[in-house]
Amino acid sequence: MSRLTALFTSLEAAGRKALVPYIVAGDPRPGVTVALMHELVRQGADIIELGIPFSDPMAEGPVIQLAHERALAHKVTLTMAIAMVAEFRQTDSKTAVVLMGYANPVERMGYSVFAERAAAAGVDGLLTVDMPPEEAEELSLILKTAGIDNIFLLAPTTDDERIEKIAALATGYLYCVALKGVTGAGNLDVGAVSELLAKIKAHTDLPVTVGFGIKDGASAAALAPLCAGVVVGSALIEGMVSADQGLPENEWLQSVAGLIGEIRGAIDA
Repeated sequence: MSRLTALFTSLEAAGRKALVPYIVAGDPRPGVTVALMHELVRQGADIIELGIPFSDPMAEGPVIQLAHERALAHKVTLTMAIAMVAEFRQTDSKTAVVLMGYANPVERMGYSVFAERAAAAGVDGLLTVDMPPEEAEELSLILKTAGIDNIFLLAPTTDDERIEKIAALATGYLYCVALKGVTGAGNLDVGAVSELLAKIKAHTDLPVTVGFGIKDGASAAALAPLCAGVVVGSALIEGMVSADQGLPENEWLQSVAGLIGEIRGAIDA
């Protein structure tokens, strides 16, 4: 049983929901990423989605695009992101870590090399934003052999036939995009998300998390009863930038991760 499967099984038994913060490896600078990962866990994170810096993050809104740019300015690579996971694993063998990004860096490294290095570092899953299911079978097989879950996005525009095709390839969990557009865009329509989740659940028993547009405890609490977990990205990164004003590192970490503590309390309540 993978770490992700065990986690969702445990959470379901306890009547709790997964809290999944997203950050970009190396943002705002490489030296703080692992410490931030640990602080997010202390504040209640169950899974960390660690973004792989990329020059054309097409699904991202301006906040996360800038996070990728800051990481790339520090020359952070996929290899470095994997090394950050390995460092995190030196003192945390429990929290699930998913690498999230775009196909190009993984293809350049090579699927087999990536899977071997990621598994050795303790990576639990890979979410490749721009990898269509028609092209994902080889990667899925290689990841499965390495014990890494292959996670897919499902959008409001995904039809039933495609949901079924994606769900058949996916392992670990599915990531439901709560709204049309890029990360951080628009306002949540809980009714529309509920309908989309019902459509997805008709095709799979995998846990389904929801992201894009979750900004605070109130929005997370509104969606948590409908799904297995909530993903927080843009709001967390926006707070990270505003807090990065010369604070000592420990104060900066606590300030940034405080949003996760707020959301943890809201969805537990």
